[in-house]
Amino acid sequence: MLLPGLLYFIIFHYVPMYGVVLAFKNFKIMQGIMASPWVGLEHFYKVFADPNFYRVLNNTLIISLYKIVFAFPIPIGFALLLSEITSERFKKLVQTISYLPHFMSWVIMAGIFISIFSLNGPVNAIIKLFGADPVLFMADDRYFRTILILTDIYQGFGWGSIVYFAAIAGIDPQLQEAAIMDGANRFKRMIYITIPMLLPVISIMLILRMAHVLDAGFDQIFNMYNPKVYGVSDILDTFVYRKGLVETNYSYATAVGLFKSVVALVLIVLVNKAVHMMGGKDHTIW
Repeated sequence: MLLPGLLYFIIFHYVPMYGVVLAFKNFKIMQGIMASPWVGLEHFYKVFADPNFYRVLNNTLIISLYKIVFAFPIPIGFALLLSEITSERFKKLVQTISYLPHFMSWVIMAGIFISIFSLNGPVNAIIKLFGADPVLFMADDRYFRTILILTDIYQGFGWGSIVYFAAIAGIDPQLQEAAIMDGANRFKRMIYITIPMLLPVISIMLILRMAHVLDAGFDQIFNMYNPKVYGVSDILDTFVYRKGLVETNYSYATAVGLFKSVVALVLIVLVNKAVHMMGGKDHTIW
């Protein structure tokens, strides 16, 4: 039963790691990976001397941290609220509706949101009703990051709540019954029973999320951004895409990608260690 999963990781995650050597070579397509000359850390020196790299790194960190601060708690709150609904039929309806955006690709989602925030879209139609001038949201630095965060929350909060909702369902009902007998209302039961029982799951999910702190959402941003907002939306992944596939500078792009992977590994180890040192031995991955 494990074989399909193992084959997936071997073929699509471990075999491609061979391409990491491009970061240490001056890759020539006609010569191939093996025959291309070694250049050591030359491409890393170029990366760290490139001012554009620091711009996209700054954008990546800002967008990713915004998503952690604003988007990470939403699924937890949604799962808590959903667990308080007594009607099973209504609960399943709300769950189904909230899951649907997750199964739509960002190609479709981006088209929808670009239409909504366009000059002739419903948002600007409401603005015009109040006598204000329309705003080109998708090409304005002041609004684009906010739109990214809001659309990311909309697309993922329902699906992200599944883990927390399952954890809530696994809480011993006797704890709730004892609290009711002691006169605790729903809010107090949530504060003193449900949330503390969720802390191990929340901790592990946060550790895993920190491993993706440099993944600001390539699919979303690539389909929604444009040259007008490169200054606030260009991230490491889109930078690697342009350098590697558009400009065919494969070695440079691989160096940037390897840097991102190393930082992600260091972060997940440090956060896991920090949680362990704070006494959360049961709240860590290892």
